[in-house]
Amino acid sequence: MATGRSQSTVEKVRRTPLELAAIATAAVPGLAPTAAAYSPDDDADFDSALLLDAEGKRWRVRSPRHPEASTRLETEFMVLRAFAPAIRAELPFHVPTIAGTVRQGALTTFVYAHLQGSTLSIEELSAGSSALAREVGTALAAIHDLPLPLVINADLPSYSANEFRQRKLNELDQAATTGKIPATLLRRWEHALEDVALWRFNPSVVHGDLHEDNLMVQDDTVTALTGWTDLRIGDPADDFAWLVASNEASFVEAVLSHYTQTRRDAPDAHLLRRAALLAEFALAQYLVKAMAAGHQSMTAEAEAMLQTLADDIDEQLRRDEEAAHTAEQEAASLAVSASPADIPAVSVVAIPLPDEPESSVETDAGETSGYDDTSTAAISVVSVTPLRPAERS
Repeated sequence: MATGRSQSTVEKVRRTPLELAAIATAAVPGLAPTAAAYSPDDDADFDSALLLDAEGKRWRVRSPRHPEASTRLETEFMVLRAFAPAIRAELPFHVPTIAGTVRQGALTTFVYAHLQGSTLSIEELSAGSSALAREVGTALAAIHDLPLPLVINADLPSYSANEFRQRKLNELDQAATTGKIPATLLRRWEHALEDVALWRFNPSVVHGDLHEDNLMVQDDTVTALTGWTDLRIGDPADDFAWLVASNEASFVEAVLSHYTQTRRDAPDAHLLRRAALLAEFALAQYLVKAMAAGHQSMTAEAEAMLQTLADDIDEQLRRDEEAAHTAEQEAASLAVSASPADIPAVSVVAIPLPDEPESSVETDAGETSGYDDTSTAAISVVSVTPLRPAERS
């Protein structure tokens, strides 16, 4: 998640594909583009283009629009260098190769050897075949099974489960200070973040900025993953949030099934619940980013999406309460209408307690209690409007 920045630090004029092609020739000696076209990207942070040279080779240019975005690209440069040939050979997809760079003031433009495949919208992905769901699940598993030293040796961020939860609590506090988060959402998110049982997971390598525009697909095959600017050790649910926000349950379940079959370590039982929470919370992060950047239209859009989510949650809670009340009334009616002859005899037998509780919940202080708090079991995305790639960064 990109940090806030003043509007004055952002490049006001967007570079055209032809201008990016000219920059690319300075980054890659001998490159002579014959065609250039716009490339989908995080538009708030980058100008991007696809190039074609005389030999039919493709190239991709990413030019940052502000210093923080340039830093992200330089971080990606370190990440890609850490992908040694042996690691690349084991991955079921390709990762980018940087062909050259050129520095212009405080900003550095990067040129990549283009990867095979094209991007699909989240609607196209979720409506895809079972083979495509298997490919996405396999790709996610491969990321999360990457060796931890890949991140540690590159001096990239690393969070334990509790550190990650505390980081989200701090971000929630920051979002609450805006005064623009509906009370329903603040209560919902705070309750979930304080449920320690929900955040018990084994940290893994995570992509950190995974979404449909970073997924290259060809013939139901995931050919490549791009956008490695936020690689870290943390919660694997981070990489599922964009999928859960699609609200296509069957596709998400198919991806999770193949992910579970492929991963070396079994995923924790609460992965999708945390992913749902993170998908909702991304709207608050978008609001904070918009306000910090001084974008009034983005701020208004974020407020509208948050209010829509809060209204949907309130409506769902109302329907759940009505259903529960109806069920209670029906049960009471059946109990009254039943005659004594209809009620079977019941014998009560004392059941000895086990020496130890069957399950325990670890608290922040390291203590355990003999029950599992499932108060957040109902956490799920309720009609979340998926963020565009420009809004996720």
